[in-house]
Amino acid sequence: MKKNLLVLALAAACGVAAADTLTKIKDSGSITMGVRESSGALSYTLGDGKYVGYHVEICQRVIADISKQLGKKIEIKYQPVTSQNRIPLVQNGTVDIECGSTTNNNSRQKDVAFAVTTFVEEVRIATKANSGITSIAQLKGKTVATTTGTTSVQTLRKHERATGLDFKEVLGKDHADSFLLLETGRADAFVMDGSLLAGLIAKSKNPADYKIVGEVLSVEPIAIMMRKDDAPFKKAVDDSLKAMMKSGDVAKLYDKWLMQPIPPANAKVGLPMSENLKAALANPNDKPAEEYAKK
Repeated sequence: MKKNLLVLALAAACGVAAADTLTKIKDSGSITMGVRESSGALSYTLGDGKYVGYHVEICQRVIADISKQLGKKIEIKYQPVTSQNRIPLVQNGTVDIECGSTTNNNSRQKDVAFAVTTFVEEVRIATKANSGITSIAQLKGKTVATTTGTTSVQTLRKHERATGLDFKEVLGKDHADSFLLLETGRADAFVMDGSLLAGLIAKSKNPADYKIVGEVLSVEPIAIMMRKDDAPFKKAVDDSLKAMMKSGDVAKLYDKWLMQPIPPANAKVGLPMSENLKAALANPNDKPAEEYAKK
């Protein structure tokens, strides 16, 4: 008996939840949402603990649906995460639902689960407008920035047009830091998801100083992340998302955050919905990035 109590105590100390996430939420009356501080229009901070964006608002609506399902008001606690710590914080129970800009791929599916796709990203290159860089080939001998813990530079290195291309890689701790490397001339290019690049450019001091150029490096499904092997919670999240997709609410939120002026500067990202995302909203699925690469 003492041994069993010790095991339970150790499990609790390590943040291992004996119950599923829905039970955890109901018992505590709260849910912890993982958010990003500078993930373009998908998830970002306005300061003073306020987080907004396309994925943040989608998750707020999902949680409202879960609240109705549980018959209880649920408090949302916001937990900033980075590219480096987002998966561990979901795994160890610190974060219940991560609403940032995370690519769903086979490797990550071994550690976490993903909801149906709510954004489809195209990895691109941002440069200064006067850099003369227009393609991957022109990155030879250049300094390329990306964000620690992301897949973007790996994607660039694997691209067939980058074969034998020698460039220097510099890492920013988050997307804002990576953009600063480009802004201050410490990097010649910044490789990242197109929506994030567009959002960062829109919010910069002089948006006309930058451009998104070159080939599409990869197409990646972006999804809300949660703990693995928790079927009831995944179903609750997916059911809410599918209902929003069917009603057209997700498309309206896309227009609000990606096509209309957004705070704090009331600048437009101006990124029309891609054909890949239109297809994902019409036929909800949680396919990993590798499935898109087969096309």
